[in-house]
Amino acid sequence: MNFLERVHKKLIVSCQALADEPLHSSFIMGKMALAAKLGGASGIRANTVEDIKVIKQEVQLPIIGIIKKDYAGSNVFITATMNEIDALYEEGVDVIALDGTKQERPDGKTFAEFFAEIREKYPKQLFMADTATLEEAIEAEKIGVDIVAPTLAGYTPYSEGAVPLALLEKMAEHITIPIIAEGNFDTPEKAKKALELGAHAVVVGSAITRPKSITEKFVNEIQKINQIN
Repeated sequence: MNFLERVHKKLIVSCQALADEPLHSSFIMGKMALAAKLGGASGIRANTVEDIKVIKQEVQLPIIGIIKKDYAGSNVFITATMNEIDALYEEGVDVIALDGTKQERPDGKTFAEFFAEIREKYPKQLFMADTATLEEAIEAEKIGVDIVAPTLAGYTPYSEGAVPLALLEKMAEHITIPIIAEGNFDTPEKAKKALELGAHAVVVGSAITRPKSITEKFVNEIQKINQIN
């Protein structure tokens, strides 16, 4: 059974913690992936080769791999260059996800130019484009990406205020390749709605695996009550 069959209409959990977060640890991410599996997750999205290696020791679930790295002069940080592509391919992941937006890349290439090089080098690897707009998703399908996602809706200067669920609905009307719902699908209701709208699978991250972020949401709501009183 291939990746797309294994995750069809199911939950993928994103297990990530950046360097400035309390849970930043490959060991912890491995245990987080195990907890996700025990909870019924059918796939994992993970950041860095180090985390992926440990996660593979804990679970035998399909993995969407990324490498987040900041580059001066560019807002693109999700699997931004061939160096990250090479590292993920060599480690072996089911899907490599990368920024599929129109933002300027570290090497100055357009996404189409960059992806042409990737596809030529790794013709059999599955690739997923994290996009911010419908136009970007359509372009990603046109140039041969295997999967698209509204991951970056609201996270680019030109998509500020975008609602991933609304973008997903538009994508489902125009895209024929699988769409994975990712990007603030932070409640069970939103995840269910995404699948009903036509998403192939749904990725949930912070709402499950980032206790700092989860705590902040509760605290912010409680503070509203305190301000009233």
